[in-house]
Amino acid sequence: MKTELRGTTKPVLLPSPNLFNTPQVGSLTGGLKGCLGSLDGACIEKLLLHCASALESNDVTLAQQVMWVLNNVASSIGDPNQRLASWFLRALISRASMVCPPSTMNFHNPIQRTRTRTKSMSVTELADYVDLTPWHRFGYCASNSAILKAVQEHQKVHIIDFSITHCMQWPTLIDILAKRPQGPPSLRITVPSCRPPVPPFLNVSTQEVGARLANFAKSRNIPFDFQVINTSSCGPASDHVLSVDFYSELLLSQLSSSFLNISDDEALVINCQNWLRYLSDEPAGENTQDISLRERFLKIIRSLHPCIFVVVDEDADLASPSLSSRITACFNYLWIPFDALETFLPKDSCQRTEYEADIGHKIENIISFEGLNRIERLETGVQLVQRMNKAKFVSATFCEETLKEVKFLLDEHASGWGMKREDDMLVITWKGHNSVFAAAWVPNGSTCGL
Repeated sequence: MKTELRGTTKPVLLPSPNLFNTPQVGSLTGGLKGCLGSLDGACIEKLLLHCASALESNDVTLAQQVMWVLNNVASSIGDPNQRLASWFLRALISRASMVCPPSTMNFHNPIQRTRTRTKSMSVTELADYVDLTPWHRFGYCASNSAILKAVQEHQKVHIIDFSITHCMQWPTLIDILAKRPQGPPSLRITVPSCRPPVPPFLNVSTQEVGARLANFAKSRNIPFDFQVINTSSCGPASDHVLSVDFYSELLLSQLSSSFLNISDDEALVINCQNWLRYLSDEPAGENTQDISLRERFLKIIRSLHPCIFVVVDEDADLASPSLSSRITACFNYLWIPFDALETFLPKDSCQRTEYEADIGHKIENIISFEGLNRIERLETGVQLVQRMNKAKFVSATFCEETLKEVKFLLDEHASGWGMKREDDMLVITWKGHNSVFAAAWVPNGSTCGL
């Protein structure tokens, strides 16, 4: 971990433990004593790991002591280190409340005991949310460029869209397709009616989103159709939030050429934005030879013979069964958005607080939960490449025009953002650290350049 990039602040003088009727910190190990009053990222990480170790060994007393220290250095309105630490502390308290008897947990701070909540946004608020950093816009830019290249000779395009950002990607693509020299194609977009229980949440239905896209496409003279994949448990007029594995089983059962009404004269595009992580990567049955839901999904996608399959996700390994490993990986990765927001939003910005709350939702799930309740099972881009090769996909390289478009996008944001190629992926970085990757794939046996 390169803690120098996170910066340091002046040490905080902690009040006497007796002032808050909390456990004495004198019993902390020597290594922890050295962190008292420090806001250095390495020391905060050490405290988090000690707390995790205490919880895993059911040492409630030590866990309380470390949480008390964290409670005094963390702040939801402080610098990036403090703000990140406050969300990890919430997650650890949430986890402790599940595994320890309530009577043994001596915390009276209502803010720290509150579970992460995120609000539902209007379409305008969601657009502002997406524009805040290149986190999502990079994926849109790289994906749209790849899609345009793949469908350039086709008059009918069908996009099956798996995304957590409610079709925010498509107005830009529709606008570009409308300007195609040979004329725009007809466009059909298919989306699932159910979604993973993760932010951002939207205060209008999927059907309303489709109606707005249809109006926009009409204004650009593009024939347009919007289709929702309805499952037996999701009605056509609602956006249900289900447990991820139950949702995934329902979704996979509906992914067939006949159900999706796929036509041979269409260019089929599969778009997967921050989605694969919510498909379990563990064997579906008791037999370790059983394939996972994620592997089943890729097998089904390959059977549909798409002309392009685009995958965008965050470039970190947050799926370890070890709590300590997840804390280390999560802390060393999610400092990126906290640090990036510090460069252009004031500490008391409501927009910043709400954006960080969505990251806090992720932290809580990664740290607080195990088993099927832990739905954030993110893998790195390198791990994805290995998975895609195993699933008999081959990568389609991004063209120079795509690189120029991504660079132009990043130039609109803070100077800390950069871009690089890695294993045929495009990766954006913050201060040299990988943040989000984009990769394009075709079934083995066909190749194209993007």
